[in-house]
Amino acid sequence: MRVLLIEDDPMIGQGLSKALAVEGMSVDWVRNGADASGALADGAHSIILLDLGLPDAEGFDLLKAARRNGLNAPVLVITARDGLDDRVSGLDIGADDYLVKPFELRELLARMRAVLRRHQGRATSRIISGESELDPETHELSHRNIVQVLPAREYALMHALMERPGRILSRAQIEERIYGWGEEVESNAVDVLIHSIRQKFGKDIVFNVRGAGWMSPKSRS
Repeated sequence: MRVLLIEDDPMIGQGLSKALAVEGMSVDWVRNGADASGALADGAHSIILLDLGLPDAEGFDLLKAARRNGLNAPVLVITARDGLDDRVSGLDIGADDYLVKPFELRELLARMRAVLRRHQGRATSRIISGESELDPETHELSHRNIVQVLPAREYALMHALMERPGRILSRAQIEERIYGWGEEVESNAVDVLIHSIRQKFGKDIVFNVRGAGWMSPKSRS
């Protein structure tokens, strides 16, 4: 899952980028309004973490413009502003949640899961696809009678496939979802990840559609 982090504080930005990467997320970090506007327009991210106090822009203005231009991804505001008016304004403008700094990573992750769950219309954070079930909190994947905790990159790949069961993702689409800006991606990186997952759970956990890409089976009815 790709996350857009809009945060000008270098300590917070570096800390969150590293922490979210450990959780299997690919983080694109921008530090000013100009770069944020371009990244928001790109539309490649599953969720946006937005600080309000940027050096050259007001976070609320960025959010209003992005929603006006059709941004559909969920936005979680992370800010030191704790006033009621700011919280109400943020939610009314188009934020999906509002978290005041300082905060614990566990709470941020829980709020991200909740926002994504609501956005995708699911009652729980667990993702079910065919005979597979993925837990975003623990990174535990169960398939038939096999249960394992996935490494970060394998988790990111299965998350990308399972949140859209039955939909084929090309190599480029998978790479876009699990790798961030500037990351060097080997030409066979996706193949290596899928091979490792199949070694653990069996070949039918991920279907190959020749010439098109890969897919996860549709959810049980």
